[in-house]
Amino acid sequence: QVQLVESGGGLVPPGGSLRLSCAASGSISGIIGMAWYRQAPGKQRELVAVITKSGATNYLDSVKGRFTISRANAKNTVYLQMNSLKPEDTAVYYCNAEIMTTLGTYRSSWGQGTQVTVSS
Repeated sequence: QVQLVESGGGLVPPGGSLRLSCAASGSISGIIGMAWYRQAPGKQRELVAVITKSGATNYLDSVKGRFTISRANAKNTVYLQMNSLKPEDTAVYYCNAEIMTTLGTYRSSWGQGTQVTVSS
């Protein structure tokens, strides 16, 4: 059993900042990749940022230069620092992790989602 628990969402005015956190726990032997996705009302879920175990990152073009993904491997935690937020960043943000379990199997696990609303 693997759980991902997110925190840090909320309401922020345009130009503001938020930091999302996602902690993985349970039957984890190792975590390969960690990522943040988002889904706005009426739209498909999209990949926002991804980070490998070695720290390589990649971002959605519209968030480059504003968002930063990082991870603390010892804590099985991934973060998303979001600066210069825009109304179009409003969405439910989901954490995802590619995990090797203690049984030696691989699984893709998701958090429950956290709402980010950018509005004045």
